[in-house]
Amino acid sequence: MKKRSLDVRGLEPPEPLERILSELDALQSDEQLDVTHWREPLLLYPILVERAWQYKTEYDEKARTYLISIWKDSQ
Repeated sequence: MKKRSLDVRGLEPPEPLERILSELDALQSDEQLDVTHWREPLLLYPILVERAWQYKTEYDEKARTYLISIWKDSQ
């Protein structure tokens, strides 16, 4: 799977959410979006579920950032 990266740290709401959704609209079926965010994007999760995206969130304590991987199942 090809990976795209998006860093939305330092952006004020709602810009991080808007940028993530814009990237997802352009994502190909064989691509994964890896997002680096300064806070956990709680408003994003219901949207991902509604649109049938899969995601995984990890917190990097050292960098104090959230790393969110988003993809579509290839079924």
